[in-house]
Amino acid sequence: MEVANFALIHGGGDVGWYWHLVAADLRSRGHDVVAPDLPCDDDSATLDDYADTVVKAVGDRRDLVVVGQSYGGFTAPLVAARLPVDVLVLVAAMIPSPGESAADWWTNTGYGEAVRKQAALDGGRTGNADVLVSYYNGVPRALAEEALSKERDESSTAYGSPWPLSAWPDVPTKYVLCEDDLFFPADFLRRLVPERLGIVPDEIPGCHCVALSHPKELTDVLVSYTAGSQPAR
Repeated sequence: MEVANFALIHGGGDVGWYWHLVAADLRSRGHDVVAPDLPCDDDSATLDDYADTVVKAVGDRRDLVVVGQSYGGFTAPLVAARLPVDVLVLVAAMIPSPGESAADWWTNTGYGEAVRKQAALDGGRTGNADVLVSYYNGVPRALAEEALSKERDESSTAYGSPWPLSAWPDVPTKYVLCEDDLFFPADFLRRLVPERLGIVPDEIPGCHCVALSHPKELTDVLVSYTAGSQPAR
């Protein structure tokens, strides 16, 4: 197994703590990890500021695996465009197109209709207003409440600005789809990932916040990418 340095990027209004279970598992397997807090509670912060924060945390580390969760999908490719990255991984993540803002992503991707269709099949669990259902299904209640206690505001500047890259970075890219995700429905991502990245996602059990619901399964798949092998399907 190859030893790697992981840069773990949290989602919107979150903190690096989100990754703590996965980070501990990665370190126990001999890897190094950085999981910085993005400056999302600064309303003037841009996506480039988010990427700057990650680049600074990485420092002179090489053999990099950059991982973006949810809205972190807007930041992770910016980091991969600046640093020598071995693998770029999106986990239950938004996939931006050049010039697209996160605010526009939802309409552009047909997200709302996908949620309505899935909610009609599962009794309204998908897209549920209760985040303990839509985000944290499968996460132990105490852990979910701890995560909620760490929530922060999200920069409207970053959220409303066009994604600054002209093309996806020329870096091997993987996508991890979470089969029990009630925020980004699995069928929605099975369509979107090939459309936008030209790849087929790898699927594992877990909710939208999979690093809390299924940390071992997520760690296993992340480590498999460092060895250059595909996880079992």
